[in-house]
Amino acid sequence: MFLKRVTLQGFKSFADKVEFDFGPGITCVVGPMGGGESIIVDSFRWVLGEQSARSLRGHQMQDMIFNGSGTRRASGMAQVDLVFDNADRVLPYDADEVVVTRKLLRAGESEYLLGKQVVRLKDGRELFLDTG
Repeated sequence: MFLKRVTLQGFKSFADKVEFDFGPGITCVVGPMGGGESIIVDSFRWVLGEQSARSLRGHQMQDMIFNGSGTRRASGMAQVDLVFDNADRVLPYDADEVVVTRKLLRAGESEYLLGKQVVRLKDGRELFLDTG
């Protein structure tokens, strides 16, 4: 099992949909100061169930949604997808790829998805238990 791809859309300063592809052996994300490396780390924590906005460097969970700029309108939602390669079946999920998603709408509704199925946060956390 390894992290194959991360997709961010409307999450913090990533207004547009952005994909980061990772291959086997990649162990870190490096870039210039202000390039978004810490936001990528925040997105991992957020999609895996972090409930404290302060732990994600915000004041409230709505701070995870792109708030607009001088030239861009605010986003209506934030979504992060983590795609794991599961060909070795380390995760107890019967698919070669496992997609874990979290969505947050500006109205306050939030949902977690496993594949394309809506699940409880507890279900997502249990998926990763005992995986190291």
